[in-house]
Amino acid sequence: MKLYTYDPAPNPQRLAHFLKFKGLQIDTQQVDLATAEQLTPEHLAVNPSGTVPALVLDDGTTLSAVIGIVTYLDALHPEKPMLGSTPLEKAQIMSWCHNLFNGLTTAIASVFRNRSPGFADRALPGPLNVPQIPAMVERGQMQIDYYLPEINAHLADHTWLAGDNFSFADIDLYTTIGFLGWIKREIPQDCPHLLAWFERARAQLA
Repeated sequence: MKLYTYDPAPNPQRLAHFLKFKGLQIDTQQVDLATAEQLTPEHLAVNPSGTVPALVLDDGTTLSAVIGIVTYLDALHPEKPMLGSTPLEKAQIMSWCHNLFNGLTTAIASVFRNRSPGFADRALPGPLNVPQIPAMVERGQMQIDYYLPEINAHLADHTWLAGDNFSFADIDLYTTIGFLGWIKREIPQDCPHLLAWFERARAQLA
């Protein structure tokens, strides 16, 4: 199999943290998003969505969503399971991954892509040119202001985000917190449980 990715970007980082934690190595080719290499005919032939990461399996099947790649690799290498071992754990982890993406990751992306001059007419990833909407910046900031304290409250009596073990939900949150830096934001000081969790997660991924 072969992985097409771009190390600095948030979605590739989600997968990179997973691979490192699981101790997996995959033949990898970098696709330079800074020069729009993901939109070249060569990459679109690999992944018509024009995004990274994309994992091409030995039979030619391409997996182009991080959660799909992680689900496949976690089943293939069940040691140190990252998506849960029981039906309840699996449900909790997937629920948190879904909620994080909708509640926090997309909010940060909305701020970043709708106010950065470099993303004029590129407000969404992929081959479709989409204009920026300035109001999405304010809405994204509002979502962030709401969601971070909600996560902090949850972590007041939970060591990890979903269940008793470090999981891919924690990797998703850790990567998303890093993504905050792209819009010049960080964990608020009045979220002590989230700050403490971040240090625990950093130690797991060291």
